[in-house]
Amino acid sequence: MKLVLASQNKKKLVEMNDILSSLGIEVCSQADAGVDLEPEETGTTFEENSLIKAKAVMEASGLPAIADDSGLCVDALRGAPGVYSARYGGEDLSDEGRYRLLLENMQGQMPRTAQFVSVITCCFPNGDVLTARGECPGTIAFAPMGEGGFGYDPVFFVPPLKKTFAQLSPEEKNAVSHRGKALKLFQEKLEVYIRSK
Repeated sequence: MKLVLASQNKKKLVEMNDILSSLGIEVCSQADAGVDLEPEETGTTFEENSLIKAKAVMEASGLPAIADDSGLCVDALRGAPGVYSARYGGEDLSDEGRYRLLLENMQGQMPRTAQFVSVITCCFPNGDVLTARGECPGTIAFAPMGEGGFGYDPVFFVPPLKKTFAQLSPEEKNAVSHRGKALKLFQEKLEVYIRSK
């Protein structure tokens, strides 16, 4: 089965293929499917935004489309940046600019607990929709650590592993991450779905 990823994020594409390839599923980019669009994320929840993206790309490509909407929810900031994680501080900020702004806003704030959330939605041309949600608890580090990952990974610390997401290998990260958990649940739902067809 071939799914189109409703995202321009190349690292998300690699992560999804790493996890779903064992099911014989190939996830291709929008460019590979001849689709060039960036649906406006007008939802107020990860579920709403994930559905908006998957539905738009499925309709444009005629193929099943998979979308991930994810973000970092920091308890001391009342759940911010949340669904606005990718736009935190404005469109012009880089990943580094965003996590540095987060560290600035966390000065003197306690507790430093947070969770990464990922909602995966797959829309099929026949109208069927599969959704899965994954969460990974952690804390906000006092300074960035590690070279890997992307987004807020250098400042998201996982206490049981004593490392930030950016210090984990891709395999270690996929085993504990919000997206890894959501994709595992999605994989289980997809297996049931495929068998039912």
